Amino acid sequence: MKTGLGQHTGLRQELRINPRLYQAMDLLTMPMMDLQQHLKQELLVNPFLELEEPQDTPELEATQQQEKEKQEKEDEMDWEEILLNGFDVAGATSGGYEDREYLEPVSVETPDLDDHLRQQLDLLVLSPRQRFLVEQFLGNIGDDGYLQSSLEEVVALANQQLAEEWALRRPDAVDDDGDAVEEEGPAEVQLPPGVKPYGMPEAEEMLRIIQDLDPPGVGARDVRECLLLQLDDRGEKGGLAWRLVEQAWAEVIAHKWNEIARRLDVEPAEAQAAADHLSKLDPKPGLRYSARPDAYVIPDLIVDKVDGRYIVALNDQGVPRLRMARAYQDVARQKKGMDQEQKEFVQQKMSSAQWMVQAIEQRRQTMLKVMHFIVDRQHEFFEKGVEFLKPLTLREVADVVDMHESTISRVTSEKWAQTPRGTYPLKYFFSSALNTTSGEDASARAIKAKLEKMVGEEDTAKPLTDQQIVHLFQEQGVQIARRTVAKYRDQLGILPARMRKRV
Repeated sequence: MKTGLGQHTGLRQELRINPRLYQAMDLLTMPMMDLQQHLKQELLVNPFLELEEPQDTPELEATQQQEKEKQEKEDEMDWEEILLNGFDVAGATSGGYEDREYLEPVSVETPDLDDHLRQQLDLLVLSPRQRFLVEQFLGNIGDDGYLQSSLEEVVALANQQLAEEWALRRPDAVDDDGDAVEEEGPAEVQLPPGVKPYGMPEAEEMLRIIQDLDPPGVGARDVRECLLLQLDDRGEKGGLAWRLVEQAWAEVIAHKWNEIARRLDVEPAEAQAAADHLSKLDPKPGLRYSARPDAYVIPDLIVDKVDGRYIVALNDQGVPRLRMARAYQDVARQKKGMDQEQKEFVQQKMSSAQWMVQAIEQRRQTMLKVMHFIVDRQHEFFEKGVEFLKPLTLREVADVVDMHESTISRVTSEKWAQTPRGTYPLKYFFSSALNTTSGEDASARAIKAKLEKMVGEEDTAKPLTDQQIVHLFQEQGVQIARRTVAKYRDQLGILPARMRKRV
C-alpha cells in the first residue's frame, strides 16, 4: 500500500443556511415582547429603516386643525382683565402647571423571608455569641422556610468561620506588607483564647428560638416538623391532628384510615377529618415572603366571535411597523462621490432593511395562516369547551399551509392566543389522538378533561378505579388502556381510588 498526498475532483450536494435564514427562523420563534425589542434595536442600527406613520386623510387633517385652533383660543389671554385686575386672575396662574409638584413613582422593595426574620430577631436580647450563631442559621434557611443543613453542619460551619476570623486577626497572620500569610498544609481550626467551640446544645437552643418566629413552621427540617410547629402555634398540641402527625405520619401519607383509627383508638371518619384539617396548613411557610415576579402574557393573536363567525387578528399594535426610509433611499441612489467602503455599507444596510421588512410581513402572514387553520379545526372547542378538543399535530398543519413541520413548530413556540374561552398557548391546541369506536380520533387533552370530570362527579365513598374508568370510556366509544388512564391521572394530580375514598 502506497501512502502520499493527492488531489481529486468531485460533485456533491450540501445544504447551507445563510445568516439571514437563521434570523428569519429566530423572528418566527420570537414572542411579542422579544419581537418589540428586536425591531427597536434594528431601528437604531439601520438608518434605512423608519417607523411607518398612519396616513393622514383629509377628514383627519380637518379634525386636527379644529383641535389646534380650539387649543390656541383657550390659551389666549384676556389682556383687558389682566390690566384691570393684575396677573392674579382666576385660572391664569393659580393652580397652573408651575405650581404642580411632580412626584416620580418609586418602586418599593418588599422584604423577603430573611429580612422578615431579622426584624424579629432585632427585637430579642441576644448575646454576641448567639448573634454569630444565628447568622449561620439564617444563611441555611431556604426560600420555603426549611433548614437546609443539619445541626451538625451548622455547628461545624460556625466554628470554622470563627476560627478563620481569628486567624486573620492574629499578629502573625500578616507579613510586613500587610498581606495574609499562607500556611503550608491543611489549616487547623484554632479558636481565640478563652472561646469555647459551639456545641449541639447551643445549636438546638438557637433553632428553638428561630422556630418560635413568624411565620409558624419556619426553621423546620422536614414537612412533619413544619406541621407540628404550626399546630403548636395554633394551640392544638396534643390534639388528634397533632397525634396523627407525631404517631402515624407514614399511615397518613398512605391514607390508611382504618389502621390509624385502630392505633389512635378513634373512628376512621375522625382520623380523616383530622387529616383534612392538616391539609389546610401551609407546607412551605416561607414562600409567602418570597419575591416572585408577576408573570405577564401578551397574546400574539386575538380570536373574536363576530356575528357568529370567529375572526383572527394579529396583536401587533405594540410592534413597530417598519418601512424603507425614503430620504436614505434617495441618498443611496446618488452614489457619486462615495468611496468603495461607503458604497458597500449603503448596499448592505439597504439590502438588510428590505429583507427585514419582507421577513416581518412573512411572519405575520404565516402566523395568521396557522391560527386560521387551528380555529377551523378546533371550532367545537371554541363553541363547547375542552372536552370537544380534536387531536392535532404539527404535520397536519404543515401539510395544509404548505410549510415545513419545523416552521410550524417555531410559529407555535412561546406564542399565545386570546380567545373567547381564555388565553392559551398555541401548543395547547395540539395533542395526540386516541381511537374511538365511531372511527374518529379523540384528543388526549379532551380525554383528560373527561377523566377529571368523572372523578369530580364520583361517589367519594366508592371512588372509581382505573379499570372502572376504562369501562366508562368504552361506553362513550373511546378505546383507552388502563395504564393510559393511570398516566393521565398522575399528570392531573389525581390520587388512586384507595386514597380518594372517604369513610
